[in-house]
Amino acid sequence: MQAFWTGLGLGFSLIMAIGAQNAFLLRQGIRGEHLFMVCLICALSDALLLTFGVYGAATLTGRFPTLDIVMRLAGALFLLLYGIKGLASALRGGQALAPAGQTKASRGRTVGVCLALTWLNPHVYLDTVVLAGAVSSQQAPKGAFLAGAVLASFIFFFGLGYGAVRLRPLLAHPRVWQILDGLMAFLMWGMAVALLWPLIASSLIT
Repeated sequence: MQAFWTGLGLGFSLIMAIGAQNAFLLRQGIRGEHLFMVCLICALSDALLLTFGVYGAATLTGRFPTLDIVMRLAGALFLLLYGIKGLASALRGGQALAPAGQTKASRGRTVGVCLALTWLNPHVYLDTVVLAGAVSSQQAPKGAFLAGAVLASFIFFFGLGYGAVRLRPLLAHPRVWQILDGLMAFLMWGMAVALLWPLIASSLIT
């Protein structure tokens, strides 16, 4: 039972920081666009990554040492492009400000963005695969630890998404949406720089 509570606590601590994925989920909740699907994708993706971290991460990272570099480059590129899109939306002050129920993004596009923000973000792998995998090696049984961590993901993502629905009245003004999109853009760029910095630093040292 102790392993379950350890997994639950660790799961919450890993995903509570507002990153690219959580910011996107919060925005979808406020706009009321494909919310259940986005929450489910985030939670299931976390569950898959946690399962891999608990039962097999060490083998893959040992066999493919360049995987971290590839993940960082792909993730940074996507975050840079998504940040440009967010800033453009903030400067236009139009399309992204549509009320819930109007001018919704297509289901396919929403799924694509959600999957990209989840699976192209190296921080997700570092948290769910590397860190959770390392902690799980000290827990018994591992299945109980994994169950706690996965439960934390489902509670957090669905709580964040549907909790954001209550913020709609506070965020009805178009100016607020412009500020939100602008902040998200700079958040994406900051995360992209953070992902690339270890590669840049190592190249400068050598």
